[in-house]
Amino acid sequence: MKDKPIIFAKGVCMGAADVVPGVSGGTMALVLGIYQRLLTALRNFDVEFLSCLGRGQWRTATAHVDLAFLLPLAAGIGTALWFFTRVVPIPKLLITQPEPIYGLFFGLIVASVIVLLRDLPELAVQDSGWLFLGLVGGLLLVTRVPMETPDSAWFIFCSGAIAICAMLLPGISGSFILLLLRKYAYIFDAIGHLKLAVLVPFALGAITGLLVFSRVLIWLLHRWHRQTLLTITGLLLGSLWMIWPFQERTFDSIRGKSRLVHSAPVWPETMDGAVLAALGCGLLGLILVLGIHRIAERQRPHD
Repeated sequence: MKDKPIIFAKGVCMGAADVVPGVSGGTMALVLGIYQRLLTALRNFDVEFLSCLGRGQWRTATAHVDLAFLLPLAAGIGTALWFFTRVVPIPKLLITQPEPIYGLFFGLIVASVIVLLRDLPELAVQDSGWLFLGLVGGLLLVTRVPMETPDSAWFIFCSGAIAICAMLLPGISGSFILLLLRKYAYIFDAIGHLKLAVLVPFALGAITGLLVFSRVLIWLLHRWHRQTLLTITGLLLGSLWMIWPFQERTFDSIRGKSRLVHSAPVWPETMDGAVLAALGCGLLGLILVLGIHRIAERQRPHD
């Protein structure tokens, strides 16, 4: 019981990171020293776990998946998600204050790119191919995904599955994926208002992602660690096209509501308060991620 408040607090930190596109929950878990324990617990939802449940060995089953760790961690993550959707509603700020919020996200993602490249020393010419592949993939993704994506249960399910896998990777966040899929504000608004019609398919997708896709991602990182991280870095670079805080937005009336139908990055014409706020938030995001990375480096064991 002595460890539960500490684990809960670490869950709050992870949840806060998951709300902000550009700060990975996986990175935060790495900083807090629980990354390996988290991956091990998730991997253990396997045949042996089901076998223990089938035999009625509840205590053995819960110990196998480290439920004493996962439950307070999940409670902390849930608390942070509630706080940043109800008390400090970031999804609403995306609409009312887009320049400084996107400026913050831009700085966070630029810093994530810097961190990923610094962790891959001695970049060679052949590495550029993987980086370019991710860059093209990122540009295609942000330019091909429509301004309005479906609100259907199947798409919410898929969004949950993909976002949860991204959350496990240090350097890329689940919120970032939701932002690319145009579902960031939609999902977090549903969390803040407990809209079960949205949350249930999203949660089912997240569970599926944890149990299935996460194993694929972890396998890729073990088998092709360098190539995977280079591709992710390129993806982040390509996404900056959409994250740029200054956009020329075109709206249209669809079913009586004003909807964003087109957005293209532009260079600000004047250095006004909105531009300065965006630049300041971008710098804040840059410093935040680089500071977290520095703490993570100190936590790593030295040879």
